[in-house]
Parts: sequence; C-alpha cells; structure tokens
Amino acid sequence: MGVIVLNKSIFHSSLMLIAFFITDSSADEKNLSTEQVSNLFKLPLSCVEVEYPNKLGQVLKSQDDLLSPKQLHPSFYGCFDWHSSVHGHWSLVRLLRSYPNIENAENAKNILKKHLTVENIQREVDYLRDNPSWERPYGWAWLLKLASEIKKWNDPVADGLGANLQPLADEISRLYIQHLPKLIYPIRVGEHSNTAFGLTFAWDYAVLFEDIDLRKAIEKRALDYYKNDRDCPIHWEPSGYDFLSPCLSELDLMRRILPKESFLAWVKDFLPSMSHADYRLEVGKVSDRTDGKLVHLDGLNFSRAWVLKGLSNQYKGYEHLGKIAKTHINFSLPNLVNDGYEGGHWLGSFAIYALLD
Repeated sequence: MGVIVLNKSIFHSSLMLIAFFITDSSADEKNLSTEQVSNLFKLPLSCVEVEYPNKLGQVLKSQDDLLSPKQLHPSFYGCFDWHSSVHGHWSLVRLLRSYPNIENAENAKNILKKHLTVENIQREVDYLRDNPSWERPYGWAWLLKLASEIKKWNDPVADGLGANLQPLADEISRLYIQHLPKLIYPIRVGEHSNTAFGLTFAWDYAVLFEDIDLRKAIEKRALDYYKNDRDCPIHWEPSGYDFLSPCLSELDLMRRILPKESFLAWVKDFLPSMSHADYRLEVGKVSDRTDGKLVHLDGLNFSRAWVLKGLSNQYKGYEHLGKIAKTHINFSLPNLVNDGYEGGHWLGSFAIYALLD
C-alpha cells in the first residue's frame, strides 16, 4: 500500500463491472450472483502476476540483494508488495473454495501451482530466515491465513499446495513464538504493525493446525496486553491513513481468546456504547483516490465490517451491528469501480473477507 503511479488500463477491465454492489443494501455471500463473484475473482487474478510497480521494503545488505522482485520472492512477487501478493493468493483460494465452478478457476489453480512450489517456498523461507523481522506481523498474519484457507479447501490440488507452503508457515509460527515474549507493549495503530490484527489470523491458524505452542504464546500475550483495557476511544478513529481500527482489531482478537461470559463482561467495559441499539459508527471517507495512503480508509470500512459481522453473528445483544457492517461494506464497494492500482492491488481481498467471512 502506498502512492503508486500506474496506467489504470491494467485494472480497468476487471474493475469496471463491480458497480453491481451498490444496488443492494444487504450485500453478502448469499446475495452474490455468478457475475459478481466472477468480477471479484478478477481482482487478484489481475495482480498476482504483475511484477511492477513493486515496493520491496527490504534492507540492502550488499549489492547481491539487488535482485528483481520475482528473483527475491518467486511465490509472492505481484500485487505491488509481498503481503498484498500473499492475500491476493488467499483471495483466489477463498473464492475457489466457495465457488469451485467460477470462471477462470483452472487458470487460478495453475497460477497457484506455479507459484507455490517446493522450490519457490524454500526461497521464501530462506529470505525470511535472513530477514527475521521482515513483514512482521502483517505479512506473517496473511501467510498464516493463506495456509488456513488452503487447509479448509476441498480440492485435489489443496493438499499439495498446503504441504508446499507448510515450511513457510512453520517458520512464521516459530518467529511469532520467539518474538512475542520480547514485545513488551502492543502496537495500537491502524496500519500494518497492529499487534491485535496480526495475532487474530495467527490464532485462527494455531487453532486449525493444532499448533499448541503458538496458541499458548498468543493467548498469554493477548491477555497481558488487552485483558484490563477499558473505554477504548473509538470516537478518536479513524486516523488519516487507517485501514484497521485499533479498537475493533483488539475486540476481534479477544472475541476469539476469551470464553463467552468473560468476553461479554470484557467488551461491556471495553466499548460500553456498542451494545446500545442506537449505536452509530460513521464510515471512513477517501478524499483522493490517487493517493495510496488515503485509499486506506476504504480498507478500514471493510475491516470494520468483518469485525462487526463477527460480533453480531456470535452474540445476542449485538445483532444491530450487522446493519452497520453492511453500511460500511456498501459505502466502499462502489469505490472499486474503475479504481487504479493504488487500491486495486489489495482492496479486493478486504472486500472478499468482509463479504464472505
């Protein structure tokens, strides 16, 4: 994510038809037509093999590091940056899992098989071992999300892809376990370094894969960081570049960590007004869609939506938040129409997660 200059024609054909979302105030998985799903699918397909422009985000140790994105990251070189490429691959798998007969399904599977080979993943593992704080925690979280999605995918290619990807997931799990005791204070921001967001997807992975050591490490630090939090100032949000809500990211993690009664008591103190039937939360608004940082606010609307949906679906007394989630989704979905690479390389993943999970 960032300021990007790119001819919009690369994405024009795949984005121009997404205007369908704005006609229905209850956009969700049940309401998506075949055409709508197909257009969503085109978003990751249009970027996972686009090598340039590219933001490598690396420290050069010597001139030997001056390699192309594809040489450095043969699995995840597209979509402008590594983490966006990872969740672009996640988007392909997520849609293939729910819509196995989607148009271009075989093309997507071929891309996945071409990118997620044993050799390519080993190159990614080697790079991470040489640069152990790289993409921490945001890219780490999305990689574990991709591994989780592949594990849940009932398709003949899934087992092979999952086995190939596992060494990288194992390395990230090891790094999380190593890093968390050193992180004395959580990072409470609305961008990539947010601790709660990173731990949420990592927790889901740990539960699904029965990674007991990772699960214990996350649970301990989540309680250390957040158990005694009260009155989160959500009225201060958003900050100008947010694509995550610091308050809601924390809530999303604690909803997973705490048992029912403990969570309900905690959230009542953490966000007291959220249980009120007349609770309101204004959407984030983007003033300039050519500015890659300002476009983050569309991502904020999607990430808020998936948190609010999760809470409203799980616990009585919070059902009213579902309507706020839909308002956030439908406010930002039209912005994908004719969008440039500034948002197109990553916002599709956020929209897909908000709609389908």
